Amino acid sequence: MKNLFDTYTYNEVIGRINALTPDTQRQWGKMNVAQMLAHCKEAFKVPLSEKKMPRMFMGLLLGWAFKKKLYNDDPWKKNLPTAPNFIIKDERDFAKEKAELTELVNRFYNGGTQKVGLYPHPMFGSYTPEQWGQSMYKHLDHHFRQFGV
Repeated sequence: MKNLFDTYTYNEVIGRINALTPDTQRQWGKMNVAQMLAHCKEAFKVPLSEKKMPRMFMGLLLGWAFKKKLYNDDPWKKNLPTAPNFIIKDERDFAKEKAELTELVNRFYNGGTQKVGLYPHPMFGSYTPEQWGQSMYKHLDHHFRQFGV
């Protein structure tokens, strides 16, 4: 499984972000490209958080059952359900969202394994740094495939 802490994978991700344009069309789902970038930004706020987030009740009950799917080699299926706080419905500025996502990816990579995942994921619980690197790559890859990059 690719890991966002790996330099080759990090460079691949930056290249795929840079391949996106305001006119890039989705191949499935409801978000436009700027909304997708904003959605991915929200995901990065979890492992980069400096504050503990409360565990979700559903996560305590079922998070363990789905956790491994977040960082294994199997691609995610199209149109998976999204946590309400990760749903982006309003219009977003593409250039701003692209720059801010790039900044978060850089912060994640440059911070290294010591600076991410200081607290458990609110839905899925504790991750190792390797699992964080894999799951963040997998989430980005899912959405990059959604937009054909």
